[in-house]
Amino acid sequence: MKNKKTQNAWAMYDWANSVYSLVITSTIFPVYFNSVTKSEDKGDLVSFFGIEIVNTVLYSYSISFSFLVIALLSPLLSGIADSGGKKLSFMKFFAYLGSLACVGLFFFDGDNLEWGIICAVTASIGYAGSIVFYNAFLPEISKEEEFDFLSAKGFALGYIGSVILLVLNLLMIEKPDWFGLSDGGQGARWSFLIVGFWWAGFSQIPFKYLPNNPYNKKVDREILLVGYKEIRTVFYKVKSSTVMNRFLAAFLFYSMGVQTVMYLAATFGDKELGLPGDQLIITILIIQLVAIGGSYLFALISKIYGNKSSLVIMVFIWVLICAGAYFVETAYQFFALAVVVGMVMGGIQSLSRSTYSKLIPQDTTDHASYFSFFDVTEKIAIVLGTFSYGFIEQLTGSMRNSSLALGLFFFVGLGFLILLKIPPKDLEKPALV
Repeated sequence: MKNKKTQNAWAMYDWANSVYSLVITSTIFPVYFNSVTKSEDKGDLVSFFGIEIVNTVLYSYSISFSFLVIALLSPLLSGIADSGGKKLSFMKFFAYLGSLACVGLFFFDGDNLEWGIICAVTASIGYAGSIVFYNAFLPEISKEEEFDFLSAKGFALGYIGSVILLVLNLLMIEKPDWFGLSDGGQGARWSFLIVGFWWAGFSQIPFKYLPNNPYNKKVDREILLVGYKEIRTVFYKVKSSTVMNRFLAAFLFYSMGVQTVMYLAATFGDKELGLPGDQLIITILIIQLVAIGGSYLFALISKIYGNKSSLVIMVFIWVLICAGAYFVETAYQFFALAVVVGMVMGGIQSLSRSTYSKLIPQDTTDHASYFSFFDVTEKIAIVLGTFSYGFIEQLTGSMRNSSLALGLFFFVGLGFLILLKIPPKDLEKPALV
């Protein structure tokens, strides 16, 4: 019972933080940001600390910057967390940082562009930082044969919770008078505020039940040096593992595509197809709802055919999605593409996390350090993916060309996956708690 309660509490952090991922990064904030930063005299051009830049390009670059920061910080923080038994403390810090930054977005109205970008970047750092330590609990609270479906459960809960809040937020924007609001813009700003409180509030469930320092490690006075030594030791172990290297290489390239689609799909629909905000949000709702089933579908395929086969199928579908995005012209075509995206988005995220968990040595206690390389790989992928997307748009003037570039990233990732051989392991690993 204790194991199941802890596992359920762990999965609830997806419920808590996924509202940020959906409302802030994927739907309402990008549309709101584009709307309040346009002007009649300059169009899409904005001035950011005196530098003139296209608003969508600035947004792409800001995402890249936030994940670059966490990519630089997380290895050392993970080493400190493992050496001093501080995973839960770091997870709390970043979760509260991110939720507070979401509250700060309530005060962004377009005239204070620098404030909006700073809050958006800080929220992104908080989200990405907390995920590093959250993921590291997976191999500590479950057996290996539970990884795939427990990871899928977390993502499914995240999709369900975020859809519930997004529907409420959408009503606040479309029917502001129902909530005593003056207009849809005010409804959007209240959405950011609610996300912050939702994230911090529901995080109390995993914070209560997740094990705090389960290996009884003591905090060293030279914790920075110890943390550095810890992550360096794990780095050499990861470096010497061929299967980890190939998986992380594959993960790097296909994540460049997956994460960029997640962050910039709404921007693509807005700019390339001219879809109104409500249709863009409906599109994201479609993706989220289909992703719930997709998470479990590919966990089942993995159980029957293995993790590698399941991942290969999904990445191949992603290649086709990127090619299809180049030719999309109508809202209905965009909706149809969203269904396919949803099917593979949930599956590839949850299965990537559980597959990496299976590659971590069973006799280690340095789960945060090992997972930092997984998360840093994902963050670097986001930096490269979103930056490439924005750069190609700036260079060619079209997001369609950026979509084709994403297809190439998936194709390279597919090549590394084909070379990957996942060794069989003892599935009778006892859960820690």
